Amino acid sequence: MSWIQEGELNLFEKIFANVLKAGPIPKHVAFIMDGNRRYARKKNMERQEGHMQGFNKLAETLRWCKYLNIPEVTVYAFSIENFKRTQDEVDGLMELAKQKFERLLEERENLEKHGVCIRVLGDLNMLPLDLQQAIAKAVVSTRTHNKCFLNVCFAYTSRYEITNAVREMAWGVEQGLIKASDVSEALLSECLYSNNSPNPDLLIRTSGEVRLSDFLLWQTSHSCLVFQSVLWPEFSFWNLCDAIIQYQLSHKSIQKARDLYQEEQVLQQLEADRACVAELLQHQGNGKPVDAQRRQEALQRYTFSREARVQDFIQTLKHKRNSFFTDLCRETVFT
Repeated sequence: MSWIQEGELNLFEKIFANVLKAGPIPKHVAFIMDGNRRYARKKNMERQEGHMQGFNKLAETLRWCKYLNIPEVTVYAFSIENFKRTQDEVDGLMELAKQKFERLLEERENLEKHGVCIRVLGDLNMLPLDLQQAIAKAVVSTRTHNKCFLNVCFAYTSRYEITNAVREMAWGVEQGLIKASDVSEALLSECLYSNNSPNPDLLIRTSGEVRLSDFLLWQTSHSCLVFQSVLWPEFSFWNLCDAIIQYQLSHKSIQKARDLYQEEQVLQQLEADRACVAELLQHQGNGKPVDAQRRQEALQRYTFSREARVQDFIQTLKHKRNSFFTDLCRETVFT
């Protein structure tokens, strides 16, 4: 089945969708697509067929999101913890993923038509090389598209992502790109795999499990979380609408919490900058008093310098990540 499905909603679905769109619509929805294996047992089919049905449901869900003007979707496709499953199941999932990313490459014109950008978040070094190469081609070939975004979390857990972000900051300090005093929550967010995306407005988990399973822990601190009992392959347009209604009901409180958090971040950074400047001035003046104007001028210089340093580091980090995918594509040519 195609990644990008064509087709319209039925009349009743269209009417309800238009009613929904009169209220706030989430700009970014994340899915924990749980229940493929239970669906397979329920239907007396092989596990692999359950996973195939799960992919088909993803393609259908993307079509619904597009109609509802939801420009960004993130899905939990394969957790690092899933490597603990039986070798046959893991191998089957790797092969299914390879087939689907290769199919995606055959749909380049359709992806370009709809402006779909594919991003894959996780440690791809854990994957077979042929799958890495198929993923890299999909990422690179859609990199410039900017109408809608699909983030596929593969070989991913949130704790691993956060740990990797800390490593990236430590690398930046070791390389002299940033200073230890530049490390902050805001910088850590920029070092996450998801640094190109806004945090999800809404997270939906199917199958009745009420837990996040190490998915987007950092990014969903101020998101609407919806847990539904339906198995993922049975997820419907109406399940999506129900989740969006729950988001709309909590939209004001979510936005208030986000605004407050951003204000706190600004104040914390300002206090950190002031502390660094005070230490520098004390060292330069041998402990002598410094007037307010000089402190303010020093603060402005320090803030400008820090922001420039951090932005250069972030650009270096993005270049390093982009090069990883580009190099994999080149390697494909010669293998």
